[in-house]
Amino acid sequence: MLVDIEGTTSSIAFVHEVLFPYARRALSDFVREHAGEPAVQAEIEAAAAEADLDASDLNTISTTLVAWIDADRKATPLKALQGMIWEDGYRSGAFRAHLYPDTLPALTAWHAAGLPLYIYSSGSIHAQKLFFEHSEAGDLRHLFSGYFDTTSGGKREARSYQNIARALELPPERILFLSDVPEELDAARAAGIQTIWVIREVEGRYRLDEGADSPHPVVARLTDAKLERLA
Repeated sequence: MLVDIEGTTSSIAFVHEVLFPYARRALSDFVREHAGEPAVQAEIEAAAAEADLDASDLNTISTTLVAWIDADRKATPLKALQGMIWEDGYRSGAFRAHLYPDTLPALTAWHAAGLPLYIYSSGSIHAQKLFFEHSEAGDLRHLFSGYFDTTSGGKREARSYQNIARALELPPERILFLSDVPEELDAARAAGIQTIWVIREVEGRYRLDEGADSPHPVVARLTDAKLERLA
């Protein structure tokens, strides 16, 4: 089982109204205060290379990173820095990761059934682990066998899912990907991976009846997903 986070296991609002603003407010100070640390410096240099900037110009780097947040850009160095900032927020108790009511029952049932669970999100692997460590339901990291982020490729690119299948040493058809984004599902399907479209009507992005003609089976809750798809 390969599972998305935002809009699939948890609300889009938590990410955009809690996590993103928190990182946006803290980013400039974080970059300035931690620029000398190797892990932070590596991401600053990666962001500078991606934006064709001078890595020593921390003000311009910070301004660019904030603009990327505002544009919801899936830049790997930004995601890594956000994860570092969110760690402070999680550990201080500033927030807990939201889960839909059906998320914990579904994850628990899949794990109990012996299905290896993996996360694939545009957030960094570090941020993913923090999310499930500090969820509203407690520390859920024991349910997962691994995590994938944009270092495997963009989520709307078929080759990313081919990379994941190779990393898992599984034929693509033995993997089931659940996401709320049809373009991601199209890419996974093009790579031979099985798909399920999770339509959370509460988010207001799609209606369940929009999935009637979709090539992807549609569910309203994770607990509706059919496990026999991997049989």
